[in-house]
Amino acid sequence: MIYKIITDKSVQTIKKEMATKAKESGFGVLGSYEFKKILQSKGFPIQKDITVYELCNPSAAQEALNDMPEISVFLPCRLSIYEENGETVLATINIKDMVNSLDVNEDFKAHMIIVFEYLEKLMKSW
Repeated sequence: MIYKIITDKSVQTIKKEMATKAKESGFGVLGSYEFKKILQSKGFPIQKDITVYELCNPSAAQEALNDMPEISVFLPCRLSIYEENGETVLATINIKDMVNSLDVNEDFKAHMIIVFEYLEKLMKSW
């Protein structure tokens, strides 16, 4: 259910370029969460610097929510960035796996797979 890619770009480079590259791929950045800072401030430190971006493709969200309101639990798309074994990892929910596990029509599945392909393109742009 998790789709991951490895890049040789640094976490900082990806953070710096996220808004621009997301827009080029049809997404807007709604927000981001730096879990290391958030949890540290709550007294629950973690070792890894993990940042999660919330991304939205408005037209795709509109169509998905009109067709299947319960899909809202998966929205917005999330993209996680962190280092593992000296490499930068980008990870997200594998939308293809997710929609194939749902009882939805084929047009809806096809639409969601296209959205995933845009997200995949964004991830591979680094």
